[in-house]
Amino acid sequence: MEKSEPKQYGAFQLLEEDLDADPFRQFGRWYDAASSAGLVHPDAFALATVSGDGKPSARMLLLKGFDQNGFVFFTNSESRKGEDLSGNTNAAICFWWDKLERSVRIEGKVHGVSREEADIYFATRPRGSRLGAWASQQSRVIESREYLDKLYHKIELDYADMDIPRPDYWNGYRLVPASIEFWQGRPNRLHDRLRYRKHRDGRWIIERLAP
Repeated sequence: MEKSEPKQYGAFQLLEEDLDADPFRQFGRWYDAASSAGLVHPDAFALATVSGDGKPSARMLLLKGFDQNGFVFFTNSESRKGEDLSGNTNAAICFWWDKLERSVRIEGKVHGVSREEADIYFATRPRGSRLGAWASQQSRVIESREYLDKLYHKIELDYADMDIPRPDYWNGYRLVPASIEFWQGRPNRLHDRLRYRKHRDGRWIIERLAP
């Protein structure tokens, strides 16, 4: 197979003077740019967790909000990621925005959001997604697709003409960052990597990392 030339990045650069002193405002800038770039899912990210016996796992989720308190996502707490987080709250998330040649890596601890916050968000989901939350025993082995479809149809009939409550096992999580790294692709693999690291006194320290 003929080898292709490796992609050369270089559409943008990232210098210290380009950064906002606040990492959440900086993330907001990049997130807005990704949203305006025509990406299908600028909110998509990989979540990495570690089980109680030290086995890592990663999967794709969608960001549902962020502010000075952290980055929020929702999921089934009985799924593999939910079980991982119940025993080890350390986690990492990573965004990749290919059109902008940018990535953001965030590491920290995950905390559950309030039941009220989870209820409010669940109520905004499409009806089909709310039914799906009841039908899917996420991460469990099931016998067939037909089994899943039949279960969904049964629940659909059970809740016909009724409001669909949030299952107790469907909850929200907030990753509170200890570090946020902004990565900008540059030529010759000499990428820009600038990391915000939370100091013990609460200040954010900005550091440049070698690519």
